[in-house]
Amino acid sequence: MAIGPRLEFRQAQSLVMTPQLQQAIKLLQLSQIDLAAYVEQELERNPLLEREEDGGSEANDAPSGDEGAEASELDAPEGPDMASIAEEGASTDAADAPNEADFANDFTNDSAADSQGAGLGPDASLANWSQTKGGSFDDEDQERQIAGEVTLREHLTSQIGVMFDDPVERAVATAFLEDLDESGYLTSNLADTAAKLGLTEARAKDILARLQTCEPTGVFARSLKECLALQLVERDRLDPIMARFVDNLELVGKRDIPGLMRVCGCDRDDVLDMIAEIKTLDPKPGLRFLRDEAQVLIPDVYVRRLGGGEWQVELNSDALPRLLVNTRYRALVGGPKAREDKAYLSECLAAANWLIKSLDQRATTILKVSSNLVAQQQAFFDKGIEHLRPLTLRDIASEIEMHESTVSRVTTNKYLACARGVFELKFFFTSAIASSEGGEAHSAEAVRHKIRQLIEAETSQSVLSDDKLVELLRSAGIEVARRTVAKYREAMGIASSVERRRQKMALA
Repeated sequence: MAIGPRLEFRQAQSLVMTPQLQQAIKLLQLSQIDLAAYVEQELERNPLLEREEDGGSEANDAPSGDEGAEASELDAPEGPDMASIAEEGASTDAADAPNEADFANDFTNDSAADSQGAGLGPDASLANWSQTKGGSFDDEDQERQIAGEVTLREHLTSQIGVMFDDPVERAVATAFLEDLDESGYLTSNLADTAAKLGLTEARAKDILARLQTCEPTGVFARSLKECLALQLVERDRLDPIMARFVDNLELVGKRDIPGLMRVCGCDRDDVLDMIAEIKTLDPKPGLRFLRDEAQVLIPDVYVRRLGGGEWQVELNSDALPRLLVNTRYRALVGGPKAREDKAYLSECLAAANWLIKSLDQRATTILKVSSNLVAQQQAFFDKGIEHLRPLTLRDIASEIEMHESTVSRVTTNKYLACARGVFELKFFFTSAIASSEGGEAHSAEAVRHKIRQLIEAETSQSVLSDDKLVELLRSAGIEVARRTVAKYREAMGIASSVERRRQKMALA
């Protein structure tokens, strides 16, 4: 065979992801908040794009005459629909599509976060105590705090200015203030701070002791124990027994009442009284000055019951962005234009048309997926979480003839509101747990709910071990292994049977 250069023609197919295709795919997985921010950016960037006002679409009236001909000349070409876009992009973006195991892990993590109790946990868990605060403030100061007008730093700076006359001491106090975290705890080491400021450790400790008398009581503490002790000193309640109690907070977290009785040298009633008093203290006094803006959860879909047991699925129209192409504004800019101006207007018009089409197709796709999801999980809406059936992305994708990656994007950060609450769409996708009777498989989320119900019905004399939970679930037709029960229990933040028994005995 001769070796030499030659020309050949080869025909091949390849996927080209244009910026418009990437934008359309990106819009599918945006949440309501992210979508609103994206639309605002486009409104600022594109002069031919405007928000539709209630009561008419005057801005979208087509100009007549030469302007109409010019508008048709600049019209953007039709693009493919979103379903085909997402399916074509699946080969290049397959990593974005989670599988069933990913969804099960997400549910496990979400359930763990939602199931955290307000009980006493080891040391750091004491931060979940009652919101009743220690210390005292005048009404005006409290009103300013509620209004978010005063920060912790400002509140303490005003006190430092009155408390310290010596400029050196005031500078040292300000340095300590800089080392406070948002909870009011001192994060720096006393010895290191003293050395850095050129002070003796004794003088730095004296300044810190004066700072610890600031309001709110408990700030400038270096540990949880010191924070609680400062609040007890203010109440004149830090007697030797209470001091030993505070020094052994880890026993409080374990609900080890007998151990506390031995350490403190008092009876059970006194220990329970001290626990009740500790709960009234504030383990993080600085957080009352923290004003985080709560983000409102906006549902994308509403589900309502109709007559005859049917369910109606509709989009939240208030949350959908309504955009128009301002052709009248484009006509006003018209007239003889340079080639660069005409190219710019053409680009803006094409981008505006594509965005409006993409938003419309996004809404249609969300409604299509949600409607099929409600049809698949109708038993949940009728009877509750116990009847949630196993469901995968492939089940929905095959029903609506879309790619799994499209369904994955649609169900990400989208929420459904119904009479039973607000749920993320991916909540309805769970793995299957086999039935011990050979019937239909059970949803993993339904099994977790069953485990929670069994544990909530316990008494101090009938605490259920994981093995006993397996037996009860098997008798209910659910075939599950002990390690699975333990995994679900831990994910929901439920303690072991030994710990639960100790807690119930302490409360008895």
